[in-house]
Amino acid sequence: MNIIRVSIIGFGAVGQGVAEVILKKMDYLRDLNLEIKVVAVVDSRGAEIDTEGIDLAKALERKRSKGTVALVDKTGLDVIKNIEHDVVIETTPTNIDDGGAGLRNMLEAFRQGRDVVTSNKGPLALKYTELVEAANSSGSKFRFEATVGGAMPIINLIKGVLAGNEILSIQGILNGTCNYILTRMLEEEASYEQMLAEAQERGIAETDPTYDVEGIDAACKLVILANSVFGMNATYKDVDVTGISKITPESMILAYNDGYVTKLIGEVRKDLLCVAPRLVPIGHPLSVGDTLNVASVQTDLAGPVTITGRGAGSIETASAILSDLISISRNMNE
Repeated sequence: MNIIRVSIIGFGAVGQGVAEVILKKMDYLRDLNLEIKVVAVVDSRGAEIDTEGIDLAKALERKRSKGTVALVDKTGLDVIKNIEHDVVIETTPTNIDDGGAGLRNMLEAFRQGRDVVTSNKGPLALKYTELVEAANSSGSKFRFEATVGGAMPIINLIKGVLAGNEILSIQGILNGTCNYILTRMLEEEASYEQMLAEAQERGIAETDPTYDVEGIDAACKLVILANSVFGMNATYKDVDVTGISKITPESMILAYNDGYVTKLIGEVRKDLLCVAPRLVPIGHPLSVGDTLNVASVQTDLAGPVTITGRGAGSIETASAILSDLISISRNMNE
């Protein structure tokens, strides 16, 4: 049995989703001759550490009943520096200002020679090149499928299945909250404010929705694609960004009557980084509704390849993290 020892740094929705997925997939992993042993879990109030492997069911129960998993007063950096393990699963909240704890955690993990799997967009949107260089210099693996599109496997699709193709452009809906609001505005012929309130009531939009509705989240994901796929050295500040808060139902109805739906589209190619509302023909592959994400990858050999999936959700995002973990474990044994 191949054992991969991991820490989960950040035990909010995504971190808990990772724990749930590992528990759910134990038999599947065993069939792959793989055991994922979680030796540390850290949240904002402390940590649980057990080098023999944490009981994840009990950790989840304690988090949900007490609001913290903490049994000892240790930080993510303490765990990364001092607890022997193979992979740091970094799922702390995104910080677009300076990268926050996530950036510090990833850089320290690479200094310690540990691999990193992350869902945290902020550090990659600000310091992608620095992170990749740090990983390369320490011989660490760096996987971040979960940062773009949740369960929609766009990075691994491009790097794996579409290897050998030149990627000419990527267009897509990269934020499920905006897509939900725009879908509902058209369905109900209702205002942005009304449908934002509905999205917040359903837990689809945050109490402070700025990050989503002003296009910041989509722009961060676009930067990650620009750097990882096109080899750019872009940051969030390089993206031309327009959000959805100024869109009216009247304009959407007029467009619909002409055969178009209004969508927040991100586009990257070698001379363009842009997030903005656009008119998409009804029935076009990019005209998906509700909270779905979609990306259309234009290639030189395969033509356009379009992929759709759930762009958010703790289990959906955790599925991408699990995929990256399995990929790392296979590389360890080659």
